[in-house]
Amino acid sequence: MEEAVAPEAHSSEEEPDPATAPEDGRPGDGPAPAPGGETPGWLSQVPYFLVLATMAAGIVVVAAAYFKRGPALIAGALLLAAAFRWLLPPEKIGMLAVRSRWVDIATVTVLAVALIVLAWVAPQLSA
Repeated sequence: MEEAVAPEAHSSEEEPDPATAPEDGRPGDGPAPAPGGETPGWLSQVPYFLVLATMAAGIVVVAAAYFKRGPALIAGALLLAAAFRWLLPPEKIGMLAVRSRWVDIATVTVLAVALIVLAWVAPQLSA
């Protein structure tokens, strides 16, 4: 004779769903809020967008026929990128981190110095 098998009721001893449980393993209504040390994904891109906006401003200045001021502004953006890369931790640097820290800093600094030199030696165009 076979016994009827009733569907199992959910007990409190079951393991919580990992998608909705906080990281400490206690059951809860949703994921735990980010601890103070973690940066939201979009916030780590702010230094990149600041550098990008400064470069865009430099390109606009070049387009307005200021061939010495524009590259100087772009060089300033590159130096800003180098400063961000040097001072900010890796989890807060976003897309400015391409290679190792020192390679990124050296590359961007060399490009900035080259732009400053080129802007300095370029002949002034007369209007």
